[in-house]
Amino acid sequence: MIRHIVFFTAREPGNIDAIVDGLELLGTIPFSTVFEVTRNAKVDQIANDVDVVVYAEFPDEAALAAYKAHPTYAEATRRVRPLRELRFAADFPSRVAGSIKKRA
Repeated sequence: MIRHIVFFTAREPGNIDAIVDGLELLGTIPFSTVFEVTRNAKVDQIANDVDVVVYAEFPDEAALAAYKAHPTYAEATRRVRPLRELRFAADFPSRVAGSIKKRA
């Protein structure tokens, strides 16, 4: 399983809802087994700079590559890129069983 986590900061606080809306398009791409977009709860005692988080799980690297090559991915990027300041991503294999939220 490949876990895909992406953190976003908004250029302006007023852009956060539009960023979430744009990123939710990614959930329509069929290759993930788990997909979630959420605002950061900002409860960390040290740093709360991240505004929005994307979390997804993919069965393998091929599924992740297909997700990133999907036209909806390009559309979500087109919508979100002008609204966000920073984007940090991590893709890593995981042997840990279990997920946050399964797709229906």
